[in-house]
Amino acid sequence: MNVKPDFSKHANQAATAPAFLSVWDMHAYYGESYIVQGISFNVHEGEILALLGRNGAGKTSTLRAIARLGDPEVKRGEIWLDHQPLHSMSSYQASQSGLGLVPEDRRIIAGLTVEENLKLAQIAPPIGWSLERVYDLFPRLRERRTQEGVTLSGGEQQMLAIARALCRDIKVLLLDEPYEGLAPVIVDEIEKTLRVIKEQGITTILVEQNAVRALQLADRAVILDTGGIVFNGTAAEVLENKELREEYLAI
Repeated sequence: MNVKPDFSKHANQAATAPAFLSVWDMHAYYGESYIVQGISFNVHEGEILALLGRNGAGKTSTLRAIARLGDPEVKRGEIWLDHQPLHSMSSYQASQSGLGLVPEDRRIIAGLTVEENLKLAQIAPPIGWSLERVYDLFPRLRERRTQEGVTLSGGEQQMLAIARALCRDIKVLLLDEPYEGLAPVIVDEIEKTLRVIKEQGITTILVEQNAVRALQLADRAVILDTGGIVFNGTAAEVLENKELREEYLAI
């Protein structure tokens, strides 16, 4: 008889150690559809967390719920960032509190140059991320600063989307499928940048279908299945556990 592996001891761990970002018993809906089903997890400052699972598991919905976009609608639960209650904030207030979401479609503004896209996002006066500091991290964007943003390559647009988030002096970077459609050499560049961002103390939550690449980059991993958490632990544990990878990630 085939017995489904039990990873429940790792699920829904709301760690007792102090967390920088904490999601507690979050329930979210698209209309009547129950998408995020009571999940809890913590992310520590400067950590990279890979949020993984098959298509439809609730990964993007979780990111959007944390960002307070209103779609999906969070009907129960709490979200805390650096002692601030995000669950009682609007998306604008959450952004002002230090959340930066880079969606899968990047949303580069047509008609604006690279630099205009960055300046539009930049707080005034910049506290930590001036344009020069951003250009030091993304030299390719400096070279293309006068080029219209939507004419950049896919990889360059992804760099611009991340750079634009940094211009708001964020504390937490939420990335939805940042490797989608990119060549491996460009993914290498993006990962190198994310490691530098980590060194600057910025916390990152990464949703990515390329689970192996995400796990190799991340410190910890949360795996979702049909809206609930089935694993919450280190990225190394997932890489070392073939049964877990096959069951929930198909790798």
